[in-house]
Amino acid sequence: MKTFKVIVAIAVVIGIFAAVKIVVFNNTGEVNPAVPSGLPKSPVNVYIVKVQELNNNVYATGTIIANEEVTLLPEIAGKIIFLNIKEGSTVQKGELLVKINDADFQAQLKKMELQLKFLEEKLNRLKQLLVINGISQEEYDLNLNLVNTAKADIEYTKAQIAKTEIHAPFNGVMGLRYVSEGSMINASTKIASIQQINQVKIDFSIPEKYAVVLSEKETISFTVSGSDQKYSAKVYAIEPKIDQATRTIQLRALADNAKGDLFPGVFVKIELPLRKIANALMVPTEAIIPILKGKKVFICKNGKAQEVLVETGIRTDDQIQITNGLAEGDSVITTGIMQLKQGMPVKTVKANTTN
Repeated sequence: MKTFKVIVAIAVVIGIFAAVKIVVFNNTGEVNPAVPSGLPKSPVNVYIVKVQELNNNVYATGTIIANEEVTLLPEIAGKIIFLNIKEGSTVQKGELLVKINDADFQAQLKKMELQLKFLEEKLNRLKQLLVINGISQEEYDLNLNLVNTAKADIEYTKAQIAKTEIHAPFNGVMGLRYVSEGSMINASTKIASIQQINQVKIDFSIPEKYAVVLSEKETISFTVSGSDQKYSAKVYAIEPKIDQATRTIQLRALADNAKGDLFPGVFVKIELPLRKIANALMVPTEAIIPILKGKKVFICKNGKAQEVLVETGIRTDDQIQITNGLAEGDSVITTGIMQLKQGMPVKTVKANTTN
């Protein structure tokens, strides 16, 4: 009877072990089911890793802005008595565009000039008396101060008169105007805008990781919405600070626009070529598997799938650079990778050296 109980107990233990799924840890720290022996080989395609030259191009989006742009606003309030704004026309720097009524300032100026003339004549007579000690030095200095004060008042009035005129600050193209001759305006009234577009600026940003390889004088190429034509521009300014919100760095390039076919505000797609990498290891993007601790790939080694942790760098449309984990000549599995497990037997159906 005891022998029978022992045999039953042993059978139960064996059954429990047979029902339990044995697990093993792979080299990535993840838990995977053990690969049973005798499984058929899984057919896979592999990519043979080789050293190649990588054109380190950065792709971004940006916006065209005018080389110079200004909104015309008056410095003082008044009525427009002269308006020389033709919408869409070109203007030259210094050209008079707007004149505000300055009759009151002109009258004040005339009055002050007459007062100054009288004070200067009086000062000349007092100077002659001072020579013969006919007056005191204090009395002469008092009248000299009146002359200087009158001159300062005249300069102030002339400055106010200058504010009644608005001149073009640079060569450019007039935009739409928002006032008419005879309009009453104040310091917040928008009159029109002027834009200089014979050259245009391209504002764009790229990820912060490229900041160390950037330099001024880089040449970019770009296209605008609705057109396949490629334009070029030269980077002339780089923001010295990384944007903490987007982790990007701002750049500005200058493009020629002699034909006038680039308009401020247009969205552009940009290609910025950085320095080339002569000995990059590239693999197809579909071979990369994201995991908790980073990224991994499967390679075919001795007829079995082997997991390898990798570090990645620059990504192109269909490939990604491997900076650590692989060596030239490794066979990276590119198909059926989601069904693969560590140590699973595989059979190479197709081996590629180009993606």
